Amino acid sequence: MIPPRHAAPVAAPHAAGANNVTRVMLWVSAALLPATLFGFWLYGWPAIHLWWITTASAILGEAFCLRLRQEPVAPVLRDGSALLTGWLLALSLPPWAPWWVGVVGGLFATVIGKQVFGGLGQNLFNPAMVARVMLLISFPVPMTLWTAPVPLLSANAPGFVDGLRITFGTLPATLDAMSSATLFGYARSELSRGIDLLQSLAATQAPTLSLLGERAGSLGETASLLIAAGGLLLLGLRLITWHIPFAMLATLALFASLMHGIDPARYLSVGTHLLSGAAMLGAFFIATDYVTSPNTAAGQLAFGAGVGFLTYVIRTWGGYPEGVAFAVLLMNALTPVIDRYLTPRIYGRDRRGTPLEIES
Repeated sequence: MIPPRHAAPVAAPHAAGANNVTRVMLWVSAALLPATLFGFWLYGWPAIHLWWITTASAILGEAFCLRLRQEPVAPVLRDGSALLTGWLLALSLPPWAPWWVGVVGGLFATVIGKQVFGGLGQNLFNPAMVARVMLLISFPVPMTLWTAPVPLLSANAPGFVDGLRITFGTLPATLDAMSSATLFGYARSELSRGIDLLQSLAATQAPTLSLLGERAGSLGETASLLIAAGGLLLLGLRLITWHIPFAMLATLALFASLMHGIDPARYLSVGTHLLSGAAMLGAFFIATDYVTSPNTAAGQLAFGAGVGFLTYVIRTWGGYPEGVAFAVLLMNALTPVIDRYLTPRIYGRDRRGTPLEIES
């Protein structure tokens, strides 16, 4: 009998690995832990209280939706995805934000950003970033009040009880403590006053402060080295690939280098863009979300480049000083399109879809 010229495999090959959802979520949480602990030390008890309030709200929101659908609650919560969603949201909030910001954000992240779509694996947008953007648009004042670093053991740091009173609004923070600004907000404010960046940022040591984390901002903006180290751990464990972080950071650096070279008095440097704001957190922990990013290596490179480009555009010319959350959500919306046109080669076929010839 003459074998057919084209033969298709009877069944697709399958490989089983040791990874599962719980293991991935716990490792990502562990990678975030050093930077989170540093943020706790830098901003004190109010930041700690806001973190547990936000994560608890996210978990309770997920449990509520599961109960409404009459699905088992405990097995789903044990996968760690709700915890990680609340954790990432908490890292994007002002450390001394009031309690209700964490509650509203945590509930919105898991109820609207995740469970409305059907739960884990079915959401189109990153839930934590959906909640952050909602909070920023709906409540711009508490979302843009930043505190200067008040290390946990310093003389001026609030204690456990005072931290609770600050978070729950019974002990208002002093104006001096809340009058700080993020680096991007400060740079934009100075430019609007006609003061160029070379003059206004000369004494701030922006890249150094961003590297050490000793500046105003969210928990996720502090200690770029610790956040990057956590990202490298995820790369080493092969829980994420290099494509999205590399493409995002390289594209952001490319445009920052070009514009800074053209006019350094108006455009921030590469180091400032990479070490400030949520660039590192976005590159390693947010944009790499399995559910909302493309499946192929080529698609991930395009996705990461898009996030980096949009981040630079929003930071430089947009209405908000920080653009990572908006950039991620915009590219999340394009993920189905990217997956449609940047498809992998099908097993047994060439890249045009033609079956491979098998020699008899």
